[in-house]
Amino acid sequence: MATVTVSQKGWVVIPKEIRQRYGIRPGDKVQFVDYGGSIAILPVPEDPIASGYGMLKGGPSLTKALLEERRRERKLEERKMERWAARKEHS
Repeated sequence: MATVTVSQKGWVVIPKEIRQRYGIRPGDKVQFVDYGGSIAILPVPEDPIASGYGMLKGGPSLTKALLEERRRERKLEERKMERWAARKEHS
């Protein structure tokens, strides 16, 4: 774990070994994220869309989950309509 000192102006130097490990070069952007008691410095990718491509590969299909949820909702609605129709016939 590297320890750095904050300058009078609030500047910090990211240690060389960390810059190399994460490919941070002069001119690159980083984000400071506050995790409520911890601060993380995250490199900002040049193309966030491209860097996220394939991130969910191999995980559960969100499309299948959505379609299954819609099927369940449709069945519930159909049952409600059947009960409503049955009550209307008896009244």
